[in-house]
Amino acid sequence: MRRIVFEFPGLNLEAELLDTPTADAVWNALPLEAKAETWGDEVYFHVPMKVAREKNARAVVKAGEIAWWPDGDAIAIGYGRTPISQGDEIRLAAPCNIWAQAKGDVRRLSSVKRGATVRVRAAG
Repeated sequence: MRRIVFEFPGLNLEAELLDTPTADAVWNALPLEAKAETWGDEVYFHVPMKVAREKNARAVVKAGEIAWWPDGDAIAIGYGRTPISQGDEIRLAAPCNIWAQAKGDVRRLSSVKRGATVRVRAAG
């Protein structure tokens, strides 16, 4: 199983890649570095990749699912409510490709500030 690490200031988050075209594209683009953005309880960051929306893309995700936002060329990690959530759901801005599963508690991302540097690399 392919694993990656998201390195944020003060915390690392490991994830296992799923068997999807988006996961392959991210893996092949590693290492990545970007500036974090926040939107409610979501951290996202733009990376220099283009990946099309997959057939099973969705806007409502579960905590720990790592998403690719095709409309924004960004990796998105929702860990709670966003400005468009209904009830307690985690709703991203648009349908996204789910390409990895976090191995830790994504609620720790609440400490990530806008503009923080995030690095993504292969684990190991």
